[in-house]
Amino acid sequence: MRGVTVAAVLAFSLAACASGDDASPAASAGAAASFGDASIQFSWIKNAEFMGEYLADKNGYFTQAGFDSVDMVEGPASIEAAVISGNVDMGIGNAISTGTIIANEGAPLKIIGATYQKNPFTILSLADKGNIATLDDLKGKTIGVQASNLSLWEAFLKINNIDESSLTTLPVQYDPTPLFNGEVDGWFSYLTNESIDAELLGLGPVNLPLADFGLPFVAETLTVTDDAIKNDREKLKALLVAEIRGWTDAINDPDAAAKLTVDTYGPTFDLTIDKETRQAEIQSSDLIVSADTLANGLFTISTELQQQSIDTLKATGLTITASQLFDMSLLTEVYAENPDLLAYSK
Repeated sequence: MRGVTVAAVLAFSLAACASGDDASPAASAGAAASFGDASIQFSWIKNAEFMGEYLADKNGYFTQAGFDSVDMVEGPASIEAAVISGNVDMGIGNAISTGTIIANEGAPLKIIGATYQKNPFTILSLADKGNIATLDDLKGKTIGVQASNLSLWEAFLKINNIDESSLTTLPVQYDPTPLFNGEVDGWFSYLTNESIDAELLGLGPVNLPLADFGLPFVAETLTVTDDAIKNDREKLKALLVAEIRGWTDAINDPDAAAKLTVDTYGPTFDLTIDKETRQAEIQSSDLIVSADTLANGLFTISTELQQQSIDTLKATGLTITASQLFDMSLLTEVYAENPDLLAYSK
């Protein structure tokens, strides 16, 4: 995911530009908008992480917004590569991976909204093994870190002035079994994934969330091409409207959203209702809503939060500006044209 080459990005850019001729008629042209088919690339499997998209589909919000169908493409995948290539209209990822591709490769991408106001990355440990609740607790510990998360881990250590030699970083895959078996003290994780696994197994999870310890940034970000913002603007706004309606339903009934995930959209992934329900609850109460979303609507990325994301990227050694990474103009227009969407809390 971090290894997109310059040549690949340039090739993808040409493909994306070529696809710009397929822009659908704008809603502002007078007649009801008809955008045909659309597609969204997920960064992960079809679990509760994308429950708002499922409800937008099931409740007909994509259809009402003018789409014949919306293909929700499961991951794991590099959403940036999928979007730049023109294979999908939108990708759901995070500000760090997208910012990295823009800073390193000059990728023609922008983030136009974020489901998560708070990123879910955490250093997970267990109460009777590791018990890492503070930065001081990291000293002398062995932490399992996946290759795709190594730059974030290094930035976390740097911004908190933690000497890498004071602990051990162990390369690992994604299965947290080594943590659960006591082979390592901590694990680079998601609050909405491995931490829930530990909770349901009765292992006493202890979290050290990156957002609370020096690395705040938005996640579940909606990423599109610069070309689409210019030439398919009304289509993107229609997607945003449907997405906001879907996520409004999801956060107001996380139990139903979890059941829909397990029964309809993710039955091939061995999901359990207990885990998906906990993920739906955590997302709805802790990650998606904030004072900013209450004031300005779902997917809002405040100027302050944009800058925090930029500062986190800087800590990883990357230089990028907020205007290079974010474009909130579409969301501003969506709420101006659909003020009823602001009242998501029911």
